[in-house]
Amino acid sequence: MNKPDRPALMSATSTDLQRIQTGALIIIAFAVVLFLLVQARFMLISLASAIILFSLTSDIINFIARQRIGPFRIPNVVASLVAVILIATALLTLTSILLAQVNTVLVTTLSYAERAPSAVASLFSFMGPKTETAILNSLQSVNLSSSLRTMAGQAGNITQGTVLVILFVGFLFGERIWFGTKLHNFIGDRAQAERVGRIISSIIHRVNYYLLVKTVISAITGAMVFVVSKLFGLELATALGVITFVLNFIPNVGSIIATALIALVAHVQLGDPTTTGIIFLCSSVIQFVNGNIIDPLLMGRALRLSAFGIILSLAFWGAVWGIPGMFLSVPIMVMLMVVCSHVPALRPFAILLSREGLPESEKMLDQQRQHDLFS
Repeated sequence: MNKPDRPALMSATSTDLQRIQTGALIIIAFAVVLFLLVQARFMLISLASAIILFSLTSDIINFIARQRIGPFRIPNVVASLVAVILIATALLTLTSILLAQVNTVLVTTLSYAERAPSAVASLFSFMGPKTETAILNSLQSVNLSSSLRTMAGQAGNITQGTVLVILFVGFLFGERIWFGTKLHNFIGDRAQAERVGRIISSIIHRVNYYLLVKTVISAITGAMVFVVSKLFGLELATALGVITFVLNFIPNVGSIIATALIALVAHVQLGDPTTTGIIFLCSSVIQFVNGNIIDPLLMGRALRLSAFGIILSLAFWGAVWGIPGMFLSVPIMVMLMVVCSHVPALRPFAILLSREGLPESEKMLDQQRQHDLFS
């Protein structure tokens, strides 16, 4: 019998050890990153929101900066300053509107606190009186006032986050004119730096388009829900419209929560199962048509993400960053898909993240570059 080659065995053992070490390092790095994401969640959420707002307005600022007033061109500094002021005004206005609607919901909920448990329990009457009684006892044991105070405290954090987002956006606009130079000096290769710049530009355009379409669809959905709620005389019609608009930015789950919330409010206020069913049906039809027919048509092929990937992204970022993470899950997924599309080792992940298995190609990147040159 031939004896095994000792150097070959040693080489195989060394290779296996290197793979084990690499796997262990990857696991440790993932655990460290996850720990940092959780511990610095407030700052990172604010930073991510600021980056998205910056990307939304950067194209507009470039357009303004190219305009002329007579022989003079609008300076970048002036355009950036105007952008920061407009963003700050819009964010503070939206925050005040959202907080006002949350306060309205909390006050109205307290006025309905006594009859809400029995109204909710009656929804389960078809399961028998024992089940209805058990649910009623469970709801009555909940300290509603304490829960509402906790919600009010969390809503107060929105103002702090808004101020932090405005500061981050201001600093980003202050650095934007040097971004190209920094990118070139960091990479060291002009061609590679231009390619990275095109990838970043593609991410910005795709996230902007997603948010634009989502904002329009969510606004239409919220307005239609407001009209339906007003027609049936619901006291929280305005709040339901605003909450529907906000929740529709959470993919898949948001529309379900909004529809259930509308039906619950209708049943608690009106107490009529037939009317509640009609309102629930109307809200469901609105959500289905806008979310499953109009939304995919407007999103186009470039933003058709894998439904399973969206659910995974939603679950992961929801677990790490809570409700804000759910809002940011799709923009983060778009960013990952574009990056993975242009890194050969990560392209299989981009194929999994796209619905049809057709991630972004180099040709699409060149088309985006030509669009930027002529726009």
